[in-house]
Amino acid sequence: MEKSVDFSVMDQIATLVINRPAVHNSFNEDVIDQFIACFEEMNASKEIRVILMTSVGKTFSAGADIEYMKRIATYSMEENLKDAQKLARMFKIIRESPKPVVARVQGPVFGGGVGLIAASDVSIALSSVTFSFTEVKLGIMPAIISPYVVEKTGPGPLHRYCLTAEPFHAEEAKRIGLVSEVVGSMEKLNEKVTETCYALKSNSGQAIAAFKNLLSEVAGRNWEATNQITSRRLAELRHSPEGQEGLQAFLEKRKPRF
Repeated sequence: MEKSVDFSVMDQIATLVINRPAVHNSFNEDVIDQFIACFEEMNASKEIRVILMTSVGKTFSAGADIEYMKRIATYSMEENLKDAQKLARMFKIIRESPKPVVARVQGPVFGGGVGLIAASDVSIALSSVTFSFTEVKLGIMPAIISPYVVEKTGPGPLHRYCLTAEPFHAEEAKRIGLVSEVVGSMEKLNEKVTETCYALKSNSGQAIAAFKNLLSEVAGRNWEATNQITSRRLAELRHSPEGQEGLQAFLEKRKPRF
């Protein structure tokens, strides 16, 4: 199995890298498994105090890859549900990491890739980056990532951006709370990411873990129950006639007949 997600540790900071630039750092079943395995290891490590998430190439992440989507288009309802639950587990393990998670966003972000940012604690983006929730164009919805995005932005902005699927820029992402900070150059991005990681590293790991957990309790968020709901909703739409038509239209490079 190709190793597309891996991490290294230096000075108590783990750097997790998505390395699939040829397919815009998109997900498939193996990538999801690797994400989960890496976060399980990093979360359990006593050496690691901060997790930095980044990717290789011009795109941060384009969400699901085309070959993966081809397979999804043939899944039964039960297979869709099982797949959606695994995807939900990937975002949950990022959000529930006892370590602070920083996302370094150097390029465009689509669909499920936005979930990686929303599940992180701090995200720093280049000003040139664009974001978009493209799912409704395919007859599905950003179900799995929605609770993580709502935690950052509130529901208001999603009524626009998840329903229109229009792209928006980094400054708008910052304005609505999806992104923590926007910088104007790659040099500034690297500087700010490093500064943020070391600031987090200097704080109490126990206090950080406890506060992250408290935020979920204060918000009344049970991630396990939430993920069960969102997984089923996504599976149902994927398996629906419009979901099937949307996926097939995308794969056949034509307009869907909704």
